[in-house]
This record gives sequence, structure tokens and C-alpha cells, in this order.
Amino acid sequence: MEDRIIKGHKISLYNRETGMISGVNEVISFDPGEIILDTELGVLMIHGEDLHVTKLMVEKGEVELSGSVDSMTYTAGGPSGENRGGLIRRLFG
Repeated sequence: MEDRIIKGHKISLYNRETGMISGVNEVISFDPGEIILDTELGVLMIHGEDLHVTKLMVEKGEVELSGSVDSMTYTAGGPSGENRGGLIRRLFG
């Protein structure tokens, strides 16, 4: 069994309008109504209005966002490393 070290995952949201998320492995998709991120603790879906990824720092695994956040939801499955693979593999695998 593979041992996985979780680097850390943190969400900071100010007035439901601006935020910073660390522990991001990949930005799966984003549009004004939804941002989907693969994080250290699973896939995170952010729903709202006028959502934007304002800054992406790949080397640090951080994403900054803005807009009106209505909800944040993790999908089942635990840490993303358990179900990792490319987006295409996950869709068609």
C-alpha cells in the first residue's frame, strides 16, 4: 500500500467574495458559475456567481479567487491521490 504524505490544504474566504486555497494539485475547470479543483483532500467544487480564478501559483499549489461564493463542496473519495489520474483517464477510464 502506498503511503501518501498530505502537504496541507487550507481555505481562506473573506466576505464570500475573495479567497485563497492552498493544497491545490490541479484546476480541473472553471467558469463564472463553478470552479472545480483537485486538492490534497479531494475534489473541491465551488459554486457561485461571477467566479474568477484571479491568480494561479502552480509551484506553490495555491489559487486565488473572486466572485460571489454560494457553496463549497468536496466529492467523496478522500485524498485526491487515491483516485488520481488525468482528467481524461477519470472521465473515460
